Amino acid sequence: ETFSLLFSPPSQYKFRDLTIEELKNVSKTYPNFTFSMNTYTFKDGSQKDLLNFSGTVPVKYGNSYNIPVCLWILDSHPFAPPICFLKPTANMGIAVGKHVDARGRIYLPYLQNWSHPKSTLIGLIKEMIAKFEEELPLYSLSSSDAARQSELLSYIAKITEGETDMKSRSKTGGRNEGCFNKITVVGAGDLGIACVLAVAAKDVADKVVLLDLSEGAAKGGAMDLEIFAVPNVEISKDFSASADSKVVVLTVNSLGNAQTYLDVIQSNVDLFRGIIPAVSHYSQNAVLLVASHPVEVMTFVSWKLSSFPKSRVIGVGANLDSERLQYLLTNLLKAEVLAKDAWVVGEQGEDKVPSWTSCNVVANQTEAMATPNSREKVANRAMEVLKGKGQRSWSVGLSVADLVDSIVKDKRKVHSVSTLAKGCCNINSEVFLSLPCILGTSGVIEMVRLEEDPLVQEKLQSSAGSIHDLQQQLKL
Repeated sequence: ETFSLLFSPPSQYKFRDLTIEELKNVSKTYPNFTFSMNTYTFKDGSQKDLLNFSGTVPVKYGNSYNIPVCLWILDSHPFAPPICFLKPTANMGIAVGKHVDARGRIYLPYLQNWSHPKSTLIGLIKEMIAKFEEELPLYSLSSSDAARQSELLSYIAKITEGETDMKSRSKTGGRNEGCFNKITVVGAGDLGIACVLAVAAKDVADKVVLLDLSEGAAKGGAMDLEIFAVPNVEISKDFSASADSKVVVLTVNSLGNAQTYLDVIQSNVDLFRGIIPAVSHYSQNAVLLVASHPVEVMTFVSWKLSSFPKSRVIGVGANLDSERLQYLLTNLLKAEVLAKDAWVVGEQGEDKVPSWTSCNVVANQTEAMATPNSREKVANRAMEVLKGKGQRSWSVGLSVADLVDSIVKDKRKVHSVSTLAKGCCNINSEVFLSLPCILGTSGVIEMVRLEEDPLVQEKLQSSAGSIHDLQQQLKL
C-alpha cells in the first residue's frame, strides 16, 4: 500500500504493478532504503518526475563500509535499467574509476546488459556491491579536503578526453598530462589478436585492451597473450575495461548457423546490438573503427547504434588495397607520379574500383603515364596483381594499426576508409563506402575530392544501391 501511494495520482509508469513488486523485494532485502517521487533532470535539460530510492549498500573492502547510493527508476521499468548514482556526504570523495564517473554516476555491465525478466533491482544491487568490493568508489576526506570537495569535483568534471581514470585521482609520472592513449579491440578471434599485436608493435598506444566476448575462459590467441604477457596489453571480458578509449576497433563476426547471406549479416547486427551501445557508453569521445564483415553495412550499423557523429564512425574499407596499389605503382610499375593520388574506392570485394583524387596527378606533363589512358592501363595492371593478394588477418591487422596511428597522432593523413557517402557522387542514401579521407583525432576531418570519372561514379552508385537495399531488409 505504501508503494501504491507513490504512484498516486496515477503516474506515467507503464508497468506499475511489476515496478511495485520489485520495490517490495528491495525493501525486504535492504530495509534502510527510502522511496520517493522527485524531478530528474536529463543531460539534454529535460525533466521528468521519477521514482527514486536512496540508502546504503554494505561493502567489505578490508573493513566494512556502507556506500550511499541513489537509484532512479525510469517510467519504462522493468524494461529499461535504472539510472544509478553515488550520494557522497561532505566528508567523502568520489574515487573515479571503471564503474564511477566524476559526477558519481554508476556504470555496470549489469546495466549495459539489462533485460527483463532476467535483470532485477536486487540483482543490480548485488553486482554493485561485488564491483565496489573490487574497487571502492568513495574515500574519506580530511576536514580541509572536504572544504575543497566542490572545487575538486568541478576540476575533475572538466578533465578532457584522454585523461585516464587513474589520472583523475593522481598524476602519474613520466607522461605529459592528457597524453594517455588507450585503444580497445573488441573480439579475440584471429583478426582481433592480429590488431592487438599490430597496434602494440606500432607503439601507438600506452595501453591496448582486448575485449574477449567468447564464453568461458580465454581461448586460443587470447590465452597466449595472457601466458606471454605482452607489454601494455590487458585482456578483459568486462566492457568497462574499455573506458576512455581513443579508438575502439570492432573485429567480431557472428559464428551462427545462418542459412542465407542476409541471415549472416542479421546475426552480426544482433551481435553488434549488444556491443556498440556498451563501448560507446564507456568511451563517448572515441572513434569507432569497424573491421567486421561486411564492413560497409557493419559501419552503418555501428553509426546508427552508437548515435556518434558520422566523422567518428569509420570502416577499414579499402585502406589495405589502397596502400598496396600505391606500393605496386611506385615499386613494381615505377609510376611514382601516379601513386600518391591513386586510391581504391567503393565497396569491399569484387566491386572495388581504382580512382584518383583531383590533386596534381598530371604535375609532370612529360611523364608518359600522366595521360588518362596510360593511367588507366597502369591502374588495371596493378589491380590485376592485387587480385592475387588475399587479405589475411595479419594484413588487416597492420592496416588497422596504420589507421589507428593516423587517428591517435592526429597525422592528417589521407586514407581510403568507409565513410558516410551520402551527398558524394550523387548518392542520396545513407550508405558507407570507401573514399579518400583525411584522418585525425576526431576521425574523418575532410573527404578528399575524387576526379570526375563517369565509370567510377557509376560503380559507386551501383554499390550504394545494392548496399542500401540490403540495409533495408535488416532489423536494427
